Amino acid sequence: MKILVLDDEKEIADLVEVYLKNENYEVYKYYTPEEAIECINTTKLDLAILDIMVGKTSGFEICQMIRKQNLTFPIILLTAKIEDKDKITGLTIGADDYITKPFNPLELVARVKSAIRRYTKYNDRSEEENNQIEINGLTIDPEKHKCWLYEEEIEFTPIEFELVLYLAKKRGKVVSSEELFKQVWKEKYLDNNNTVMVHIRRIREKLKEDTKRPKFIKTVWGVGYKIE
Repeated sequence: MKILVLDDEKEIADLVEVYLKNENYEVYKYYTPEEAIECINTTKLDLAILDIMVGKTSGFEICQMIRKQNLTFPIILLTAKIEDKDKITGLTIGADDYITKPFNPLELVARVKSAIRRYTKYNDRSEEENNQIEINGLTIDPEKHKCWLYEEEIEFTPIEFELVLYLAKKRGKVVSSEELFKQVWKEKYLDNNNTVMVHIRRIREKLKEDTKRPKFIKTVWGVGYKIE
């Protein structure tokens, strides 16, 4: 797999290169947009990681250029910009994913693998169906009842796994404690029942979540929980 990496911050580009090479990817690393564009025009790539703020030609413009050439390989935008409008812009013009600096290199690698898996599956149209759910480095396999975070398996109990799976299937929607309890425990919910809250806390601990700023399972106070 050939991956293009464009970032004018040499330390970041070099770091990304090291992690990708450790996964046996062939990396084409550049610090200027001109070099990256030349590579895009002459090399059959499998994925591109583009910094948005890089020289005279932005990552947005390069992303647009790639899509105008009818090249369909995945594009991940890498940037320090965190405004929602920038994320929406990137995804609107054809990017597949968006990760902000500073970032966990393992998360970036997980996103790369996820994007390539989706791209390969789409193009191969293989008969073997992959029903895994992937969310920002968190991979859930409903059939095997297994869960991985950045390729490392998480030892969930059956109940914990079912809670994570249900929230993942409802991704983006707020799910009440009552709904979670009824769906997972298959019993009548009591208003004073804190069972769900306790299990969510244990799940967050296993996911090594920052309790003040959880990345995966968010609490919507007075309503319930959701995975974004």
